[in-house]
Amino acid sequence: MLQEFPLEMIIEPLLAWFQSHARVLPWREEPTPYRVWVSEIMLQQTRVEAVKPYFERFTKALPDVGDLADCEEEALLKLWEGLGYYNRVRNMQTAAKTIMTEYGGQIPADYDLLLKLKGIGHYTAGAICSIAYQIPVPAVDGNVLRVISRVSGDMSDIMKQSVRTAMEEALREVMPKDRAGAFNQALMELGATVCVPNGAPLCGECPWKEFCRAALEGSWDKIPVKSKAKPRKIEERTVFVIRTGEKVALNKRPGKGLLAGLYEFPNVRGHLSKEEALDWAKEHGIAPIRIQPLEEAKHIFSHVEWRMAAYAIRVDELEPQENGLLFVDVGETEEKYPIPAAFMAYTKYMHIRLGNERFRQEEP
Repeated sequence: MLQEFPLEMIIEPLLAWFQSHARVLPWREEPTPYRVWVSEIMLQQTRVEAVKPYFERFTKALPDVGDLADCEEEALLKLWEGLGYYNRVRNMQTAAKTIMTEYGGQIPADYDLLLKLKGIGHYTAGAICSIAYQIPVPAVDGNVLRVISRVSGDMSDIMKQSVRTAMEEALREVMPKDRAGAFNQALMELGATVCVPNGAPLCGECPWKEFCRAALEGSWDKIPVKSKAKPRKIEERTVFVIRTGEKVALNKRPGKGLLAGLYEFPNVRGHLSKEEALDWAKEHGIAPIRIQPLEEAKHIFSHVEWRMAAYAIRVDELEPQENGLLFVDVGETEEKYPIPAAFMAYTKYMHIRLGNERFRQEEP
């Protein structure tokens, strides 16, 4: 149990290990409060290697809080395109505006004040405080929950907020006051590279191997205990890739809800047959000269899974704004219109590149 485990013993071996094993990451090179904040929000539910180029582009385009606060929304969403969870960057902009108006453009060096900002929870506030300001506050994410549960042999359900809170309190008691940032980053690093989330941990490389209870008892596969989340809702959809000349039809999603304010290929609920797809097109004033079924695809959101059928529809001429559809040049979609990764299976049919794919192909 965590309460019975002497957490003080993890500190020195962990910090010594981190000093020689820390990965070189762009946000560690200059850990300003803003850069720490951006990186931690991007890293939520996203792999480090995927985040690196996004971080570089984002901080180059928006190097400080003021730039983030002033950025036009579609440009902001375009910078985020492909990362998903778009409310994260919207919340960041809301917080940035608050920082500009209430804190003179300076991110507060205060844990409680940070928690009041939109989109900043206990983990992100702890990361900013400890890494950027060296304030000894824990930053407990999934990696930290896993490594501390295993080293202490704790079988508590990490999905419970009470368990997370208890771990934060326990770590606060022992964390080194003069090395708070290194300590929190080391815990995260250990969970990301050694005591990994999927598959067997690399116990032979762990600085805690001599006293880790999960390793000694062979119980790593049972820890951490994690109650099952509710199953995702399944939604069937039919997507239409409609093209006229070098233009493609897009639809802007509503300002609230899933993928709010982003641009999408027109789509409807349910899987339509070819005949039903033709009927849909006619009902919307579209006269196809060719319709072709495309492969099925799926996209997983946090609480819902889309299972998509699709059709490529070629039309001869169409009024640009007819039926609410926006017909835009394919090249413009890559510069101006943020399209969520949910539609990545179908962007290739218009040679549209999203997010990192676009930037990789543009690099010399």
